[in-house]
Amino acid sequence: MTQHVPTRQLRFFMTSVAPCPYLPGKTERKVFANLPFSDGAHVNDELTVAGFRRSQNIAYRPACEACDACVSVRLPVPEFAFTRSQRKVLTRNADLSRSLVEAEATTEQFQLLRRYLTTRHPTGGMSDMGWLDYVAMVEDTTVRTHLIEYRLASTDGGPGDLVAVTLTDLLKDGLSMVYSFYDPTMERRSLGRFAILDHIRQAAQVGLPFVYLGYWVQGSDKMDYKSGFRPMEVLGKLGWARLTDQETQTETLPNRPITTTSD
Repeated sequence: MTQHVPTRQLRFFMTSVAPCPYLPGKTERKVFANLPFSDGAHVNDELTVAGFRRSQNIAYRPACEACDACVSVRLPVPEFAFTRSQRKVLTRNADLSRSLVEAEATTEQFQLLRRYLTTRHPTGGMSDMGWLDYVAMVEDTTVRTHLIEYRLASTDGGPGDLVAVTLTDLLKDGLSMVYSFYDPTMERRSLGRFAILDHIRQAAQVGLPFVYLGYWVQGSDKMDYKSGFRPMEVLGKLGWARLTDQETQTETLPNRPITTTSD
């Protein structure tokens, strides 16, 4: 059975060609659509399954003419078994508290984001993000979304220090990690990996089958960390399929479809 995104409410547009932020010497284009106010959550569900990502009220995906290195990936939660190194990451962060909060921006979150961007992505596309940009990223949405705050234990009875934040969409079949940022000085904690592992635990607790990680770009130092999470599914011409070690080694990855085969 094939599910098609309802196109009556959607108009798709193409961006102009721009330098690729992941692969030197490459260019990128994106196809995007504005999510409707009346049915944004449902459309976001369907477009995510079809390989799109959300940014505020826009859903987008790569549409590069000469490159298909960006591949949509997700983790099948019921089949996921933590490796020894992943269990160590969870143990190292067992002292952190997790709070699900409304999608409302705070200055505390923004200050953490600025430290993260300055240290980890000083020349990235978000490096000049200001307060109003952050407010829009978090609050300008019509979908089911929330923030997850991770904090150290309190030393004075108040909230502990904020060390990591994720902006996460709740989908009909999983959790979609829209954006994550964390304290860049706490390298030993591996907070980026921890956030993904903790989302797997959250999805398992509420019976959701997938955690969507966005795009994996093989050969990109910024994105290749995602290949360390297995089993992992990639979106190809015939729908979602398990990524094999052979495909990872040979860089033989499937192309992306507009429609998707339902699971």
